[in-house]
Amino acid sequence: MALSTYWWLMAGAAVIAELLTGTVYLLLIGLGFCFAALAAHLGLSLPLQMVVAAVVGAGAVLIWRAIKRRQPTGPRPGANPNVNLDVGETVQIAQWEPDGTAFVHYRGARWTAMPRPGSAPGGTGAHRIVEVVGNRLVIEKI
Repeated sequence: MALSTYWWLMAGAAVIAELLTGTVYLLLIGLGFCFAALAAHLGLSLPLQMVVAAVVGAGAVLIWRAIKRRQPTGPRPGANPNVNLDVGETVQIAQWEPDGTAFVHYRGARWTAMPRPGSAPGGTGAHRIVEVVGNRLVIEKI
């Protein structure tokens, strides 16, 4: 069997492993294997094919990581209104407890509410939910 066939088989195995695990990095390593197979078709020696596979695979991973670092990270899932539909809703605070928490009735249940970290309790009245942490609502004064 030709060396290029082994490279194509390894590229296919990397793609299958990527589909099973859901990581993009194996797909990028598979790209390196594809380029090594093309190098084998061009008649390059085995050491050069390995260098091509390593350079292309590692280079693709490094480029991918650099791209991902530049993208801004979104809010945590508890503060993301696309993930947690409670974010942005309003609750009514009747009174604050001495420990800085309050009890609110929201969606038919009694919840513990606390002010956003770094801020003091904002008095009574309407407050907006900015994050859900476990079974606590993080709120801010409207």
